[in-house]
Amino acid sequence: MAKAIKGIRDAAKKGAQVICLQELFRSLYFCDKEAYEPFKLAEPIPGPSTHELSSVAKELGVVIIASLFEKRAEGIYHNTAAVIDADGSYIDKYRKMHIPDDPAYYEKFYFTPGDLGFKSFNTKFGKLGVLICWDQWYPEAARLTALTGAEILFYPTAIGWADGEDPKVNKVQHDAWETIQRSHAVANGIPVVSVNRVGKEGNQIFWGGSFVAGNQGEILFKVSHDQEEVAVVEVDLARANNTRVHWPFLRDRRIDAYENITKRFID
Repeated sequence: MAKAIKGIRDAAKKGAQVICLQELFRSLYFCDKEAYEPFKLAEPIPGPSTHELSSVAKELGVVIIASLFEKRAEGIYHNTAAVIDADGSYIDKYRKMHIPDDPAYYEKFYFTPGDLGFKSFNTKFGKLGVLICWDQWYPEAARLTALTGAEILFYPTAIGWADGEDPKVNKVQHDAWETIQRSHAVANGIPVVSVNRVGKEGNQIFWGGSFVAGNQGEILFKVSHDQEEVAVVEVDLARANNTRVHWPFLRDRRIDAYENITKRFID
């Protein structure tokens, strides 16, 4: 927490208004194995972490997006992002909807899928859509969040390469990760911000590469794969109207023909 707050202060000094922390920033990424000890890390939301971050947000006048391990009740836990406004008030939370279960990403062992739906948050500096990591692979999640009026999408993330993996495979995986999120910006006409971990934890090398994509998917800023960085990137939220007028994807959606999207598979 002390390290996160230092980063928040550094970002605020550089002019940041909205500050997004990486996924599950309070600890190492414990989902690399199935164990019971990490459940002790969970906390209620709002709770100790949101209280501490609220005082920092109020002091600095910034909005904070904080990904936390939520204990909802005995035996019910979520991967949750809390949103705190610039006056220090806790606005609300988003619970990660899509939960992975891959080697070294055993999140289904820890997290119950979210049940709050896709949503956006009215803050001092805009209406923010927040999704979490594995959600970023699903265009439905980005679309539904955009349809709530989100002016920008944030993805706190923890994703990386397996140690010793073929570099060619690494590149393909990373490029796919970046491409799918850039496509969310294009399809919805709003910026996308992805904030990833960096560094080796267990057998995973988190690939960093945090980036900001503009309304048409162009890369506005990108950090390195192997260094921790605090970066401030300016985006124009008013640009969405111009983008959507010229690329009217929302206007031309055939909402009368999409009923099968709610099926698992069309036989």
